[in-house]
Amino acid sequence: MEYSHDDAELIRQPIGYWSWAAYDAVVSRTRGALVQIGTSQPQWWVLAQVARAGEVKSRAEVIETLRGYLTVGAEAVSEEIDTTIALGWITQDPEGYLGLTAAGRTFYERAAALQDDLWRERHAGISDEEYRTTLKVLQRFIHNVGGRAWHQ
Repeated sequence: MEYSHDDAELIRQPIGYWSWAAYDAVVSRTRGALVQIGTSQPQWWVLAQVARAGEVKSRAEVIETLRGYLTVGAEAVSEEIDTTIALGWITQDPEGYLGLTAAGRTFYERAAALQDDLWRERHAGISDEEYRTTLKVLQRFIHNVGGRAWHQ
């Protein structure tokens, strides 16, 4: 791979720009791939929360977990839950607990396989050590400027 600048110039590059550019490239690629199989990234998040849950989750629990993802917000997550219900992927009982349907399991497996492919694509040529170091450095940047970030 050819880098944008030599090593001496790279250390003077703005982290804000490069972290944004990485975000934009990764999120655009992920969302584009998910659209190709008939879903959105927030719908995938909802489906994954329900499909991967060790214990049944309530609507409120899923909203609380996902509302901070890329600053989507509680109202938008609630709408995405309604969409996944309308699509027949999950159900909601009268107490607000969410369950996975057979169609939801099938679609989840398809989308999870796509996410695995995207993970491999993003990580091509990047060692686990480099990835770990990158995340630690980004978390230090966030901490140093008084920001807050969390991801499950």
